Amino acid sequence: MVDVSKWPLFSLLSIEELATVRQACIFGTSANEAIYITHENELFVLGFNCSSCLGTGDSLSTIVPKKLDFLRGKKVISLSYGSGPHVLLATDDGQLFAWGHNSYSQLGNGNTSQGVSPGLITSNLQNKKVKEVACGSHHSMALTQDGEVFAWGYNNCGQIGSGSTANQPYPRKVTGCLQGKTAVGITCGQTSSIALGDNGEVYGWGYNGNGQLGIGNNGNQLTPCRLTTLQGLCIQQIVSGYGHCLALTDEGLLYAWGANTYGQLGTGNKSNHLSPVQVMADKERIVEVAACHSTHTSAAKTQSGQVYMWGQCRGQSIVMPHLTHFTSTDEVFACFATPSVMWRLMSMEHDDFLTISEALKKEFDNPETADLKFSVEGKYIHVHKAVLKIRCEHFRLMFRSQWTEDQQEVIEIGQFPYPVYRSFLQFLYMDDVDVSPEDAIGLLDLATSYCENRLKRLCQQIIKRGITVENAFTLLSAAIRYDAEDLEEFCFRFCVNHLTQVTQTGAYWQMDGAVLKEFIIRASRCGAFKN
Repeated sequence: MVDVSKWPLFSLLSIEELATVRQACIFGTSANEAIYITHENELFVLGFNCSSCLGTGDSLSTIVPKKLDFLRGKKVISLSYGSGPHVLLATDDGQLFAWGHNSYSQLGNGNTSQGVSPGLITSNLQNKKVKEVACGSHHSMALTQDGEVFAWGYNNCGQIGSGSTANQPYPRKVTGCLQGKTAVGITCGQTSSIALGDNGEVYGWGYNGNGQLGIGNNGNQLTPCRLTTLQGLCIQQIVSGYGHCLALTDEGLLYAWGANTYGQLGTGNKSNHLSPVQVMADKERIVEVAACHSTHTSAAKTQSGQVYMWGQCRGQSIVMPHLTHFTSTDEVFACFATPSVMWRLMSMEHDDFLTISEALKKEFDNPETADLKFSVEGKYIHVHKAVLKIRCEHFRLMFRSQWTEDQQEVIEIGQFPYPVYRSFLQFLYMDDVDVSPEDAIGLLDLATSYCENRLKRLCQQIIKRGITVENAFTLLSAAIRYDAEDLEEFCFRFCVNHLTQVTQTGAYWQMDGAVLKEFIIRASRCGAFKN
């Protein structure tokens, strides 16, 4: 659980007050405003109160938490803030509230008067339930439960998506190529807007001077435009920084594009990218990415819980993802973002709370809850039949055709070594693998035998990332043996490109005769042996 006292403003709270916090958000140009919700669903604010963004009915600052009574027991499901700042908040019954800076009608109430207290926004949202909100510098977006996107406020660069640059005083449904599509996520840069479709497609509109829309050019877009360069990838999370974007695929791959003045793309340099480029390709599966429109900082969390940061970090430009000692991406923003805001409405769950995914990981190889065990090389691996049947067709068929309740609850495995088989079973629980390229060869063999195509692809990715001149021919032989054509071509090209080095390794001379002969023939056709 993240310690909210890492943010200086929360040091004003007593230990007893901190213990009541369930959700929190730090925002403002100097990270000097705070909103927090208690376990009793009471909302408190404190801080500088710029543009009446605390919603207390006045413009007075406060270092003592003040309670706002508009929630009346409702739960907060989404909160976002702008640069004015203005604040948007959605409740669990689908209502939308807004307050704070309003010079560009970003509150969506039809006027430009400052909102000194939370106001219910209903224009064009009748019979709609809002489930997510997002703020740019001075514009706003809302996502409804039925997948519609609404936008309003400042529109100098087309960030409302209306086809013009006229400001929008009320929520307006974003159409164009979003018409008929179901959105599942929204995010805003300073003056740009992004929507994520339920099919993993990404749409962007608004300011594009640094390529933050990812469409291959730097021209502003007045209506939504699909990022065709991400075609074939299924994006499951997308976040926006001041002028850059990070997108995470369903396979844990990270793509970045847009402004890169501070190295916030993580590409190793400071050159902007007009189209998505993959970063952290050499790392394990990524499960979360983080950025927000008021900073140039980026962060990511991997499957094993490692947290990386890059971009503008306390005045330094970190151009490559840097491994930290943090346990959450939120801590990166508390300690290194400028200003040290929160990139999302942060939730403080109880320490004993586990998601379904986390619970499955915890129960892998647990003899106390397992109802089946595998014996491999004299070692036991404890599993659950139900999980294996759900996750693997091989086991589903095996248990259906061969297994009866009175059979012994031990299965002997002789054709695969213990590390390989354990990694396979662990994959069924965690949907990820963490093995060396050499062990990935054996796992590739198993994946081929059990017809586990996703595991096969993951093994091929590990092998590609871990190929060296020392193991190149071993990996090439494995690719040929397991009929992995794409991997075979990759390994072959690597061997040809590093021919002098790889032919001096022992693996080259230990290759199967037929495989070696075929390699020499193919390499000769490519002109590899001319010199």
